[in-house]
Amino acid sequence: MQSDSRPIGRKRNPIIEEARRRQIIDAAIETVAAVGYAQASLSRIAEHAQISKSVISYHFAGKDDLLEQVVTQIYDDMWAFIQARLETETTAAGMLSAYIRSNLGYLRSHRSRLLAVVDVVGNHRAPDGTPRFATTTDESVVTLLSEILRQGRHDGEFRHFDPQVVAVTVGQALIGAAGQWAADPTVDLAAYATELITLFDLATRK
Repeated sequence: MQSDSRPIGRKRNPIIEEARRRQIIDAAIETVAAVGYAQASLSRIAEHAQISKSVISYHFAGKDDLLEQVVTQIYDDMWAFIQARLETETTAAGMLSAYIRSNLGYLRSHRSRLLAVVDVVGNHRAPDGTPRFATTTDESVVTLLSEILRQGRHDGEFRHFDPQVVAVTVGQALIGAAGQWAADPTVDLAAYATELITLFDLATRK
């Protein structure tokens, strides 16, 4: 149960409270990226955010709750970044290219977020010991990519192929790129994206 450390009589300001939650989430991201999942205690996160541990306890039920919100926030922010670029495209080929480029482009600009989400997703467990998050291509990603690929087939841009198979392959290629960059920051993600775009263009075009 979260404690209520607010002064008596003071009303909640939802804008301030949301800003504080975002500050704590950002501090958790930086802490996990710096010291790893196992060492990212609430005390370390609070120290990084320059706040007391009780402030974190007010906004989050505990470390598990906070780290789950970290993953959710990163996924939401990344999707908003990708979606804005998909919406500027009018062809399936353009959307597929935009998805690949914006996916790796977001990661390139947010290395600490990549390191944090990979560590949390890989290590965070539910009470029964099972992984809390999927470590393979997310079903929603496969669905989105499949829809783009089906549209391209329908519009005559793409050859005949199984959209599900290609969608999973694109998703796994992006996971592989992210993993390689997480292990080696000298990997050129922009060049990697260009190669993947060319690869899947050649694989899907008529």
